[in-house]
Amino acid sequence: MIRARRARIVATLGPASRDPAKVVQLARAGADVFRVNFSHGTHEDHGKTIAAVRAAEAKVGRHLAVLADLQGPKLRLGAFAGGAVALKAGQRFRLDMSKEPGDANRVGVPHKEVFAALKEGALILLDDGKVKLKVLEHGRDFAETRVVAGHGLSNNKGLNLPGLAIPIPALTAKDREDVVFALDQGVDWVALSFVQRASDMAELRRLTDGRAGVLAKIEKPAALEALDEILDLCEAVMIARGDLGVELAPEEVPVAQKELIRAARRRGLPVIVATQMLESMTASPTPTRAEASDVAGAVYEGADALMLSAETAAGMFPQEAVEMMDKIIARVERDPRWPELMAAEFPVRDVDADALVAAARRAAEAASISCLVAFTTTGQTALRLARERPLQPSLALTPHVGTARRLALVWGVESKVVPQIDDPEALARAAVEQAVAMKLAPPGRRILILAGLPMGSPGAANIMRIAHTPRR
Repeated sequence: MIRARRARIVATLGPASRDPAKVVQLARAGADVFRVNFSHGTHEDHGKTIAAVRAAEAKVGRHLAVLADLQGPKLRLGAFAGGAVALKAGQRFRLDMSKEPGDANRVGVPHKEVFAALKEGALILLDDGKVKLKVLEHGRDFAETRVVAGHGLSNNKGLNLPGLAIPIPALTAKDREDVVFALDQGVDWVALSFVQRASDMAELRRLTDGRAGVLAKIEKPAALEALDEILDLCEAVMIARGDLGVELAPEEVPVAQKELIRAARRRGLPVIVATQMLESMTASPTPTRAEASDVAGAVYEGADALMLSAETAAGMFPQEAVEMMDKIIARVERDPRWPELMAAEFPVRDVDADALVAAARRAAEAASISCLVAFTTTGQTALRLARERPLQPSLALTPHVGTARRLALVWGVESKVVPQIDDPEALARAAVEQAVAMKLAPPGRRILILAGLPMGSPGAANIMRIAHTPRR
């Protein structure tokens, strides 16, 4: 089941979609990667969801990836005695560490790190910014604030400190347990929430130990300041515009998105644009025109994947949301100006370690190549090829099913598991056979092959050759 598009779709599974039959529907509609959100549900729930994805993979006939999204240190308020209060602009409101239920004058915050990070005059945002507080005075276990923007406020709503670095580790005790479980379940990617510094990713890499790809979710302004160091230690990146949009001014979010996509593409890291892409489809069978343009904009920027969150996890129209995203992506990629506009977002090409892959892309354009085939053990050759954004179909052949599944996230790459090949001539025959069988190259056309010698040894490609598919 080959998709008629290069950008990929990540679908979040939840109550509306984790039934095995619905997972198959989403896969057939075009989902490539399934996100399992560890902020909700039990390990038993997640185990069943992951099993449903593996069963769907067999039914649709192409590799699907599972992304385990760790909860991270989400900061939340405590509970209110009546379940909710209404705060008015100008009133005083106290935050403290008491476990007593809150009221209209105060509420508990069970995170001592919040008070350690505060400064006089700092803003505190509650419930995704619906309530805005200004710090008047603070201590190690309290903060006296004035309500700048009021709103209703209910139990356990989120808390953000824009512009302040919070001295809290990105991996909680719960996250560590979830990583062990996710790896035992054989997930393909592990995403770390609320990354603030490179050491956060270093710890996740240590825990995963190469058993899954590690992905950094960029949703804190502090991460933007340490972006290069963070990208050095991750294998993919997600632009999580929800929390990022709370802590940044709205006009800054599109600029940050472009900066992040460019930074990821320069390094050849898969990049996901996430949050509220088709948000209205949680309750409507069609998106707004602005949402369609938002999805299209990310495709023009060259993002590897676009993510659906509540739309598929809890919405009324999960299958329709995937189908709509598939249609928008495919339509943009039929635009004659799409390659030019996508290339304009990434005009500088480094040639040092990727010289052969860059040459392969140029050769493919000059020699009327129908398909590019990369033999890869770890997936790196396919990633380098995707970095160049070739318009010809790209096929990754690998002896490892884990590599094939992980590549489901990568722009324009189809993957297939084949036996280990040690002979260059056998390699060429296998490339031709698979390209024809998967209908990526018609009979009597040329394909370009990238591989590394010795076969099966991880490392950069060092062989490029052209082969012909047999005529009928």
